Amino acid sequence: MNKSMIRYILGSVLKIEGTLLLLPCLTAVIYQESEGIYFLLTAALCVALGMAMTFRKPKTSIFYLKEGCIATSLSWIFLSLFGCLPFYISGEIPSFTNALFETISGFTTTGASILEDVEALSHCTLLWRSFTHWIGGMGVLVFLLAIIPLSGGSNINLMRAESPGPSVGKLVPKMRYTARLLYGIYIGLTVIEIVLLLAGHMPLFDSLCTAFGTAGTGGFGIKNDSLIGYSSYIQWVVTIFMVLFGVNFNAYYFLLFRQFKKALSMEEVRYYFLIIFTAVAVIAFNIHSMCAGAFDAISKAAFQVASIITTTGFSSANFDLWPQTSKTILVLLMFVGACAGSTGGGIKVSRFVILCKTVVKELSSYIHPKIIRKVKVDGKPVEHEVVRATNVYFITFMILFSFSVLALSFEGKDLVTNFTAVAATINNIGPGLELVGPTQNFMHFTVFSKYVLMFDMLAGRLELFPLLILLHPTVWKDMLSQRRPKKLDR
Repeated sequence: MNKSMIRYILGSVLKIEGTLLLLPCLTAVIYQESEGIYFLLTAALCVALGMAMTFRKPKTSIFYLKEGCIATSLSWIFLSLFGCLPFYISGEIPSFTNALFETISGFTTTGASILEDVEALSHCTLLWRSFTHWIGGMGVLVFLLAIIPLSGGSNINLMRAESPGPSVGKLVPKMRYTARLLYGIYIGLTVIEIVLLLAGHMPLFDSLCTAFGTAGTGGFGIKNDSLIGYSSYIQWVVTIFMVLFGVNFNAYYFLLFRQFKKALSMEEVRYYFLIIFTAVAVIAFNIHSMCAGAFDAISKAAFQVASIITTTGFSSANFDLWPQTSKTILVLLMFVGACAGSTGGGIKVSRFVILCKTVVKELSSYIHPKIIRKVKVDGKPVEHEVVRATNVYFITFMILFSFSVLALSFEGKDLVTNFTAVAATINNIGPGLELVGPTQNFMHFTVFSKYVLMFDMLAGRLELFPLLILLHPTVWKDMLSQRRPKKLDR
């Protein structure tokens, strides 16, 4: 195991986080807030530790998927542990567990909060809270790949371990340029949303925080009522951009280079929009009697469908009061999630497409045993390894989900609360139903339950296996071993 490279990556991540912490420091200067000193101290700590960890460069920068998963999992844990320090030491979130919960929720773009009065926080804290969504949306390691070259093809192992979806490939020959291209698209869409929000007379600070939350599909609001108090125009801008950030970024690459036919032929994206339009139509019809006309029903339905399927978690209405049919559809959308290769969470549309086609294939094999059929996506056969990985992912997801619901049940809360709390965290959504509904929060859970939910948030964002690999006994044996192998373990 290339432990020196893992150390180097962790140090680089800390230096990046220390640099990014300067943004809330600047915000504190602008608004003359004393809380900024805590962000500055944390930034200095991150940079100092990062420099110490990267002072000696590894002899070899080559590492394999196992190291990629370990480096990714530890990077997100380090990000969260250091990122929560300003919340805790400033006293704005006096409990370390709560501060860590809020920070993990931010970086994993979950948006589940323990705060009862968001508006009581300082501007610098609010900005950092929303900015963690933006950092975690595309992934800090993707940013790292964009600025630090790694040799031997090792960089794709980091990308695979961090990026959401069943598979990750290169858009251009060099992975470094792929990472830069992804961040270029990400920044471009974020800037466009900020401009459109400003055009709707939204204050600059509100626009920045809202755009950060939308781009990362996170959902931390800076108002106690989320986005309910903003105009219909602003809500529609956020709705549209939530949907756009849930699209596979490969589609934007094709559009950017005028490969329109390839963009339009992406089956996953077509199903993604079909699910959205169908869900909006059914929910709008179902809640029509509770709204001020058809347009209001469509607006509310579109916003909440976009928020849930992209796992953003913003709210424009208290959907916990909606009819059972609408709430059932929203819960189902929690599991579907956005497209692979987007900033959204959930199981992903592509996996459901593969699973459904696998079922159809198996049914056909029972009816016509001699016919050989392959699962195809975008007109191309899906490799057996991808189908197997999708099935294993789904099984692992359900096992982890079931154990998490069981763990929460010891508190004695109702099943709907526990079920949707786990669904909202493992799918990186934020709000659930009942005691964790859009007007509630996660403060009332015990410390044990909060750590279960924090694990679910990290596991969901990292696609389960990188975090599970980190917990494997063999990995820890290798990491703690002083043995220096002649060649790297694959």
